[in-house]
Amino acid sequence: MSADIHTLVGPYALDAVDDLERAAFERHLRECEPCRLEVDELRETAARLADGAWSVPPPRLRENVMAEIANTRQIPGRPPEVAAPGRATTSRRRWLVAAAAVVVAATGAGTAVYAVQDQRVRHEQALAESARASEARVRSVLAAPDLVVREQPLKSGGRVTVATSSLLDAGVIMLAADGAPATGRVYQLWTIRAGAPASAGALTAGQSAIVQIVDGLPDSSAVGVTVEPAPGSAAPTAPLDALVQIT
Repeated sequence: MSADIHTLVGPYALDAVDDLERAAFERHLRECEPCRLEVDELRETAARLADGAWSVPPPRLRENVMAEIANTRQIPGRPPEVAAPGRATTSRRRWLVAAAAVVVAATGAGTAVYAVQDQRVRHEQALAESARASEARVRSVLAAPDLVVREQPLKSGGRVTVATSSLLDAGVIMLAADGAPATGRVYQLWTIRAGAPASAGALTAGQSAIVQIVDGLPDSSAVGVTVEPAPGSAAPTAPLDALVQIT
């Protein structure tokens, strides 16, 4: 069992603890309001981010995700802190890291399971390693001391969160929509510099959640989200579903 019981917040919220850890942590929850609040937030976030990610879940997806989450180091819990306006609090950072880990780990695991049907073990290992590297990069940005977090609701339902670090000259865009767009259409992310939009990536058909690392994101003035014809557009063809101002 973990020496710091607060570190079980993430695994408990995702049902990745054993019976002994569950019993101990549930006793702890009765006395720790910050942990109770965080468990509720993580469960809601995990449900929203996972919803609509695949039309048909691949075999053994849950086992792979739970294994990846169990191997992810948790940041020790502590009561929420008060931070200066525009800065992410410690609790907020942990929430973002956990939410990002759910999407990155689930996407990597799901892709690896499908890939093994065609190219077997070596391709699966390469994809898993890529997913771990992507998650590590996301965590490094979200742990930056100058992290600034901004978010806006999607008109179609859901939320887009933009976290930027000038020190790392990078940022993370997290999209969590209430559902995937209609058949034949996909969500697409855009960075806007000097009034000109540039694609930051399009989701796949049926996908409603993504965590995207973008180099140089702090230099952008805004991040936009549109719903485009699949597999994405060279320039926005639809009205903005959300616009997050960065500067």
